[in-house]
Amino acid sequence: MSTKIDFFPGFRQFSQAGADGVRIHGMTGGSGPPLLLLHGYPQTHVIWHRVAPRLAERFTIVATDLRGYGDSDKPPTDAQHAPYSKRAMANDQVAVMRALGHDSFFVCGHDRGGRVTHRMAIDHPAAVRALAVLDIAPTREMYAATTSDFARAYYWWFFLIQPADLPERLIGADPKFWLLGKLAGKASNQEGLGLFDPRALAEYVRCFAGETIHATCEDYRAAATIDIAHDDLDGDDTLAQPLLALWGAKGTVARCFDVLDLWRKRADQVQGEALPSGHYIPEECPDLLGERLLEFFR
Repeated sequence: MSTKIDFFPGFRQFSQAGADGVRIHGMTGGSGPPLLLLHGYPQTHVIWHRVAPRLAERFTIVATDLRGYGDSDKPPTDAQHAPYSKRAMANDQVAVMRALGHDSFFVCGHDRGGRVTHRMAIDHPAAVRALAVLDIAPTREMYAATTSDFARAYYWWFFLIQPADLPERLIGADPKFWLLGKLAGKASNQEGLGLFDPRALAEYVRCFAGETIHATCEDYRAAATIDIAHDDLDGDDTLAQPLLALWGAKGTVARCFDVLDLWRKRADQVQGEALPSGHYIPEECPDLLGERLLEFFR
C-alpha cells in the first residue's frame, strides 16, 4: 500500500480482513456517528480526499478500497463471477466496519460503490441506517431501460463484460491511456482531467495495473449476471432505510434515466437532486456534496 501522499490529514491507515479473509485497505478518522465512503471505477478511496475532511468534523469516516481495487486484495474469480458480486463486496465492508467497532452506520457510495451500497442495505438492513448513492440508478433497472444513447455513452458496460481475457489484454496494453481517457470522458466537458488533483491522478494510475484490470472487469461481469440474479431473488422487496440519490446534471445518467423514478422502484423513502457536475461528484463539487450529506445523515 502507498503512503506517499497524505490525502486525509489526521486519518489513520488500516488493512482489515473482510469476507472470506480478503484484506481491505482503507483510511479512518474523525469523530461522531460512523459513515462509510465507497468509491467507483476506475478509482480508489482517494476520490473522497476533497470531502472527507469536512465530513470528519461530524462523523467517524471510513473510506475503503473495494475488493479488486486500489490496495485491497484481488481474490481469484469463478465461472459465476461470485467473488466480485456486489454481495461479496458488501460483505467485505460490513465485516470491516464491525472490526472497527461499527455495528451500524451510514453509507455513501459513488458509481460501483453505490451499487455495493445498495446491495449492502438489502442484505444487512440492521447495519445500514441510511444510504446515499452518487450518479447511479439501480443496476437491474438500468440494464432493462438501456437505450442506444446510453449504450454508446457507457460503452464500457458492454466492453468490460466480454469474456476474459479480451478486455484485460486490450486495456493491459496501455492501462494509463485507458484510465485517463475514462476519467476525462466522464468528467464535466468543460474541464476534463483538469478538475482532478494531479496527485490523485497519479495514485489512480499507480493502482490501475496488473491484477486490478482483471478484477475490475470481473466487477462488471458480475453486475451483468449474478448481481441481477440476486436482484431478481429480492422480488418486490424494497429498502426501508432512507435513501438519498444525487447525480451529475452534466452526466449521462441524468440524460438517459429518470433517476428518482428508478430508485422508487427499489426503496420506500427516496429523495434526491441533480448537482452541477459530471460523473465525479466528490471531486467536482465536494463542498456542495458535503452540505447535502451533512443535511441528509444528520
